[in-house]
Amino acid sequence: MRPLWTGAIGFGLVNIPVKLYSATQSSNVDLDMLDKKDHANIKYMRINEKTGKEVKWENIVKGHMVGSKYVVLDEKDFEKANAVKTKLIDINDFVSAEEINSVYYETPYYLVPEKSGVRPYALLREALLKTNKVGIASFVMRNKEHLAILRAEDDVIILNQIRFAEEIRETKELSLPSKTAVKPAELKMAITLINQLSGKFKIEKYKDTYSAALMKVINAKAKGKQTAAPHLKVVHSKAKDLMEQLKESLSSKRKKAS
Repeated sequence: MRPLWTGAIGFGLVNIPVKLYSATQSSNVDLDMLDKKDHANIKYMRINEKTGKEVKWENIVKGHMVGSKYVVLDEKDFEKANAVKTKLIDINDFVSAEEINSVYYETPYYLVPEKSGVRPYALLREALLKTNKVGIASFVMRNKEHLAILRAEDDVIILNQIRFAEEIRETKELSLPSKTAVKPAELKMAITLINQLSGKFKIEKYKDTYSAALMKVINAKAKGKQTAAPHLKVVHSKAKDLMEQLKESLSSKRKKAS
């Protein structure tokens, strides 16, 4: 596995050399885009809008329009903006993980120490575990500043990229029901149902069943077989009121348990 970023964690005056690795992998079925006529692969080309010719990667640069002209930037220009942030995951604060709303979470990465950073890495990891805190840090990757939390789990420090406050949309423009729309008896029944369905979270029991089902369709079609699409089952009749639906939910849960 190749690192996506190499730099250091800034923990006070301690610098911990690390490499950043992706913590996730796709479970999607790999689908190619094809021409409907002959099933040839569709290729994406980088075309010069003036000449209409393809441009090779080595001849592509990045630029920003100022007035009517582009200012072309190279890697040194990005470092000049803030050389420290391009190489440092700078921890600014420590907070309890419970304080961070899940809406801010974005992408997880694994941080792995370089040889010279093994001891300080282990120290930070154990300190995070003992205090049950996470570090709030900022760093630059792919020419963009990111906000992140650093948390320890077992033997590894995980960097979870999180969104800035300005990236979260306000809910004012959404049409949402008021709290007065909820009847006390219905709320009590809903809480009872939640309590019946409650248990410890085990991520292993949740599977990407759609991808597996899609592969069955693909394999069947490859063999010339047809598969029928399942019909969507309507669990509750619209004629029944909300209280009746909740009562049926509770009784069906009891039947499953017995």
